[in-house]
Amino acid sequence: MTAEVMQKLRSDARDNRVRILAVARAAFAAEGLDVPIREIARRAQVGVATVYRHFPTKEALFTEAFAEQMAMCSAVVEEGLAADDPWRGFCLVIEKLMELHALDRGFSRAFTSQLPPAVDYFTADRDRALRLLLQLVRRAKEAGDLRADFVLEDIILAIMANDGIRAESREMRVAASRRFAALMIQSFRANPVPTPLPPAVRLPLSVR
Repeated sequence: MTAEVMQKLRSDARDNRVRILAVARAAFAAEGLDVPIREIARRAQVGVATVYRHFPTKEALFTEAFAEQMAMCSAVVEEGLAADDPWRGFCLVIEKLMELHALDRGFSRAFTSQLPPAVDYFTADRDRALRLLLQLVRRAKEAGDLRADFVLEDIILAIMANDGIRAESREMRVAASRRFAALMIQSFRANPVPTPLPPAVRLPLSVR
């Protein structure tokens, strides 16, 4: 086998992997883990054996499909924890998490879903991020900036609400998410101080 043919095979394999992951993200977001591997293979225009060659189980495919987003999510929380001011760190996390989830609804739904134990790597990473986030919540409360009745589930609730944003473009969705994050931050603060919101975005039901 020539070097050119081997390179072509490697290129085809990479293309297949990328296509499988793209299809899997969309499928898992819309249908959850119930979507069959054969359906993912059909949509990706590859054979079932090709999917299993790259991902030995459906759970492995799910984990890999959202691995990059999960790593970004964890990095955001770690950045917030590293901030000298707990409230500023908390605000940074809310702002960046809302934007991250607005850019990828599939990841947003995966993150907020009840997943089976078999998706152990994804759920372990998610649980670690949530534990770190809980530390930040406690620090912000101790500093007196975060309202005392705030619970971690309020962030999950905000992420789920953020997932409902519908806009005409990616840019508008992000802009709307930033405004929503600012509104949430003000509602989370122990002693709200009115501050200017990011610019409003014209959404499908806006009054002209």
